[in-house]
Amino acid sequence: MNKAIEQSLSKVPEVTLIFWVIKIAATTLGETGGDAVSMSMNLGYLVGTAIFAAIFLFAVAAQIKAKGFHPFLYWTTIIATTTVGTTLADYADRSLGIGYAGGSTLLFALLITSLAVWYRSLGSVSVETVSSPKAEMFYWMTIMFSQTLGTALGDWTAGTAGLGYEGGAMVFSALLALVLAAYYWTMVSRTVLFWAAFILTRPLGAVVGDFLDKPLSAGGLALSRYSASAAIFAFMLASILLFRQRAAKTAH
Repeated sequence: MNKAIEQSLSKVPEVTLIFWVIKIAATTLGETGGDAVSMSMNLGYLVGTAIFAAIFLFAVAAQIKAKGFHPFLYWTTIIATTTVGTTLADYADRSLGIGYAGGSTLLFALLITSLAVWYRSLGSVSVETVSSPKAEMFYWMTIMFSQTLGTALGDWTAGTAGLGYEGGAMVFSALLALVLAAYYWTMVSRTVLFWAAFILTRPLGAVVGDFLDKPLSAGGLALSRYSASAAIFAFMLASILLFRQRAAKTAH
């Protein structure tokens, strides 16, 4: 394995239990943080999307330029995808008037297209093959689409489908449990299962985030978006500091 591959390898964390714990926390933070900027600060979805899109692009550029795996940089980029995903999905669903179902359908098509183009270009969409700037671009683009789709799915399930935030959380938790069962007891592609789990953790975080900060009349806890975001961020920070994450291995 040459030096270039070793360097790019260390930018992608190993997929372990703590990876998923931090990922769910990041998606929840994306919901509360995105809503804090677009709603609590009254900046609106479009301005919020522009702000978080700029942060996302800067973080991705820094991530690709980095010579090694830096947990704080990696998770900052993940948070950027969740916040821009929140405001972008809300803008498409509410401001453009295409609704949660329409937004989910559009974003699912974009996600599948991203994965298809990635696979056609490089022959694999496994995180174990993310060992070049081109692969990293596809990786982050796919993640951004998945985070945006997750927001729309979470809102659609809790709102339009009438399940509420607790019901939505139960649905996505159950689906994640099925993915986990498939991982241990079936021969389903690990790459397929990874992306299924990655997508499903986003709507789970979305409904949990909404449950925390939405009004009591809407079925939420009516917590401050700022305090909820700060608490989740503190949890993520503690997790990153306390649990050492190793770089993923590349396929060779």
